[in-house]
Amino acid sequence: MCVTCGCGNDQNTRLIEVGRPHSHGHSHSHSHDHDHDHDHDHDGHVFATGHEYLATVATTETLVLEERVLAKNDALAEANRRWLHSRHAMAVNLMSSPGSGKTTLLERTIRELGSTLTMSVIEGDQETTFDAERIRAAGAPVLQINTGAGCHLDAVMVETALRTLDPARGIVLIENVGNLVCPALFDLGEDVRVVIVSVTEGADKPLKYPHIFVSATVVLLNKVDLLPYVDFDVQSFERDVVRLNANAPVLPVSATRGDGLAAWYTWLSRRAPGRGSDRPRFRDESTAT
Repeated sequence: MCVTCGCGNDQNTRLIEVGRPHSHGHSHSHSHDHDHDHDHDHDGHVFATGHEYLATVATTETLVLEERVLAKNDALAEANRRWLHSRHAMAVNLMSSPGSGKTTLLERTIRELGSTLTMSVIEGDQETTFDAERIRAAGAPVLQINTGAGCHLDAVMVETALRTLDPARGIVLIENVGNLVCPALFDLGEDVRVVIVSVTEGADKPLKYPHIFVSATVVLLNKVDLLPYVDFDVQSFERDVVRLNANAPVLPVSATRGDGLAAWYTWLSRRAPGRGSDRPRFRDESTAT
């Protein structure tokens, strides 16, 4: 179980190779110690009731355990990043609410950039392989992670997926579970983070869910073809994103009609291994000089 948000049960996580004759289920056994047997000396806690003291102890222990879980995840994420770089590959973590248009964007990106850019996909959903089937039909190798009750991917899941997917040089696009909260906390080993918001969700998302925007490398404002029909203040949205993260450009796009996709394709291509100046500097390159 994720002690950071309380979601999920790792035993329910399933890895599915879409398009292969056999699917393989992998269980992820974690050695988290959930025993909390402590001898507490209550001397000196004269100002707190028993319930208040216990609540303080529980909060402190939860924070310590959360820090340990995130530290372990960060170490595994760094290992994922090194593994990808050793293959001249990199990962892009796509995060959004459910229904923002992530899968539609990926389908179109694969179809229109696939001849010039090597891409593979890790799909994250609680259940079903619907999105992975769409990605496969678009022409990219794909692996589905079903998280059960989990509301985000983590570095362990992605490590297992990467070893199975075995991506070649290029970009691994990771479609995280639809959620604007917990995915922001978990480094998966990606080099860049793409946050996608659709105009149908409302312009207040940066202020309501600031953490995910603070961690973004770029923000895609999707479904702009629907702007004439919804109450969405683009200028207010862009202003709030800049307040939180002035380094993250906002790219207005429509994954269905094609508006703004040229800018997205340029942004993505420049970061691909072997491409433009914004790509990550891999270890063998940094030690070669």
